[in-house]
Amino acid sequence: MHNDVLLDSGNRISDKSSGDPTVAVAFGGGGARGYAHIHIIEVLDELGIRPVAIAGASIGAIMGSAMAAGMSGREIREHALKTMGRRSEVVSRIWKARPYSVGDVMSGGLRVGQFNIERILAAFLPESFPTTFEDLEIPTKIIVTDFYAQEEAVRATGDLINAVAASAAIPALFRPVLCDGRYMIDGGIFNPVPFDHLTGLADIVIGIDVVGGPSGDDGDQPTTMDLMFGASQLMMQSIINMKLKTGRPDIFLRPDVNRFRVLDFFKADEVLDVSSGVRDELKHAIDAVFTYHVKGADV
Repeated sequence: MHNDVLLDSGNRISDKSSGDPTVAVAFGGGGARGYAHIHIIEVLDELGIRPVAIAGASIGAIMGSAMAAGMSGREIREHALKTMGRRSEVVSRIWKARPYSVGDVMSGGLRVGQFNIERILAAFLPESFPTTFEDLEIPTKIIVTDFYAQEEAVRATGDLINAVAASAAIPALFRPVLCDGRYMIDGGIFNPVPFDHLTGLADIVIGIDVVGGPSGDDGDQPTTMDLMFGASQLMMQSIINMKLKTGRPDIFLRPDVNRFRVLDFFKADEVLDVSSGVRDELKHAIDAVFTYHVKGADV
C-alpha cells in the first residue's frame, strides 16, 4: 500500500484571518488498527493545526469525535492506554456496563454474541465526553450504515453517543443500533474513509485509511475469524480504491497496521509503536501541500 499527496487547490475556503490553508480530516474505520489515528491527532496538535471539519467512520468516529470534543492527541493516547492497556481495567469497565436485569438482557431478543455497544462505549469514554453534536468544538460528521435502506447515512446533529455507537457497531459482534427508529450498523461498511463528505469544507482534506488487509503467509490456513474480518477488509479496500479513482483527498495516508486484527484492542502500545512512521509521512505531506497553497496564493 502507498501514501499519496495530491496537489490540487480546488474550490475550497481559505482561513482569511490567519492566511494559512484550512484543514479537514477523515478518520477511517479499522477496529483496533484505529489506534494509529492518535498519531495523526498528535502531529496536528504539534503543528498547531486545528481542523475546521471532521468526518469519521467506526473507530474513526470515536477518535474523530474525541478530537472534535477538544481532547488533545496526548489525552486520547493516555485515555486509550489507561482503559485498554490493562485487561483488569477492561473487565472492570465491561462488568459495569453489564445489563442490570433479565429484561435488559432480553430487550430486542436474546442474540448470542451480540453486545450492546451503546452500554460498552459509555463505559469506556471519558466521563466528560460530550453527549450531543452541538457540544463539539469542531463540526463533525459521523458515517453509519442504514441496514434495511442498504445505504450510508450521515449523522451531524443530536445524540452524539448514539451516532458513534452505531458507526462502530461491527456486525456479528455488536447489536445494530436504533437511530431515529432505523437500525444502523458499522459506518465503515459503506464508507471506510469518508473524505468525500469533507469536499469543499477546507483547503486541504486529509484521509486516513486504517482498514489494512489480511496478513500472513500463503502456507497459513486462515481461521474462521481471519476469514470473516479479512473478507471485510478486502471489501472495504475495494470501496476505497473505487473512491480514490473518482476523487482523491489532498493527503491520503495508510499507516502500517496490516499485522493487527480488528479486535486487537489489548495491543494499543504495539499498534502505536508499529504505525509511528505515519507521523513523518503526515508532516512531509502537510509541508508539501501547505507550500503549494501558499505559493498559489502569492501568484
